[in-house]
Amino acid sequence: MTTEQPSNTTRKRLIIGGAVAAVAAAGVIGVVSVNAQDPDPGTKTPVAADVAGGNLAQSTHLTIAAATKAAQAALDAAVKENQHVTVAVVDRDGNTVVTLRGDGAGPQSYTSAQQKAFTAVSWNAPTSVLARRLDNAPHLADIDGTLFLGGGAPVTARGGAPIAGIGVAGAPSGDQDEKFAQAGVAALGN
Repeated sequence: MTTEQPSNTTRKRLIIGGAVAAVAAAGVIGVVSVNAQDPDPGTKTPVAADVAGGNLAQSTHLTIAAATKAAQAALDAAVKENQHVTVAVVDRDGNTVVTLRGDGAGPQSYTSAQQKAFTAVSWNAPTSVLARRLDNAPHLADIDGTLFLGGGAPVTARGGAPIAGIGVAGAPSGDQDEKFAQAGVAALGN
């Protein structure tokens, strides 16, 4: 029994055809990849979706200018009392918007200020009030990213909903830190 071997011509055609198919596929993938990374969203046709029926939520956030104004007011209040602190302002979602580390502030104050701000906005309450809640619910302190020490103050919208948190850390007491955080809130007119 004999088996037929493909001729050299057939073999060459198969190799060339496979190579052409591979190049074509790579080109399509390359085009898709380039289009996915297009930095100019204006070149795309926007996709419209009808989201009526309560499928949209609106939230309010501080501008960078307002967050900076609040942080600077808190830092200025601390400097007036000769305290070396760090001030952090976080948005409603707990993302840091502005952090100002004052001259001479300790290295631990940076993270502490952010955690106090996050805690204040998360529960819409000053962290000194929240610290007292630990007596009845000690496991609250186990929540990642929170710090239940005085020094955090929420910033609220007119209706009372939290829109930001200001945290201050580095003064000798949480009461002082919180007083400085409240100065930042006051600078915003709340």
